[in-house]
Amino acid sequence: MKKSELPVKTCAVCGLPFAWRKKWARCWAQVRYCSQRCQRRRSIEW
Repeated sequence: MKKSELPVKTCAVCGLPFAWRKKWARCWAQVRYCSQRCQRRRSIEW
């Protein structure tokens, strides 16, 4: 599978698009943030 064919979501904090990763295979529906940094920043911005 090519990287361009992978599903893409938009980060809830920074608004940048991010692609599916193998480590998110089981929990892709719950993933909302592109990185740990954005996950930590969510409480600051909200």
